Amino acid sequence: MTTLSGPMLAAYSGGPPRQLVVLLHGYGSDGADLISLASHWQALLPDALFVSPNAPEVSRDNPAGYQWFALDLDRAESRTVGLPLARPVVEQFLGALWTQTGLSPRETLLVGFSQGAMMALHVGTALDEALMGIIAFSGAFVPPPEFGRHKGARPPVCLVHGDLDPVVDPAFSDEAAEALRAAGYEVSYHVDHGVGHGISPDGLAFASAFIEGAVARL
Repeated sequence: MTTLSGPMLAAYSGGPPRQLVVLLHGYGSDGADLISLASHWQALLPDALFVSPNAPEVSRDNPAGYQWFALDLDRAESRTVGLPLARPVVEQFLGALWTQTGLSPRETLLVGFSQGAMMALHVGTALDEALMGIIAFSGAFVPPPEFGRHKGARPPVCLVHGDLDPVVDPAFSDEAAEALRAAGYEVSYHVDHGVGHGISPDGLAFASAFIEGAVARL
């Protein structure tokens, strides 16, 4: 099994971590890109360890970056085939982090952008124990086979998507919100008006408010 690695930031408080934030980057990018979100959230989570692993495969389209799964097929088929194949690698990484830190899913935020958001939703809705929360920027949802079976393992979900996104259709987040709510998930959904494929200040503020709510529930 592939072992993931990438940048991490220790708890801002200087003490042992009490929460874990795992950041999954987009296609062709790397962990160094998304770890920058930590600077926006350390005040909300001063005791959190932030970890942003590089995806397991070198990107076909950008050899300097990485991919969670290839886009060799039709985009829809690539997601359907690729997400289940990449899922065990992310699950193993999470399990190793929980063992090393003594933390658990309920103290863990799983965050992703674009292809990383697809991974966060796919993995986060398959776990036996609910996460602290899932945040998906500009993503899409491919339900895992276990989706809806774990009645007590439904983490709150935050979806953020620009309505002018030319890369990942904004309708995918509409569909994700509908599917998750129908299955009993608490979903916070923000349509970022006038925004393309990226994370805007408004979208970031919405996700930060979601994190505040998640912290209050701990």
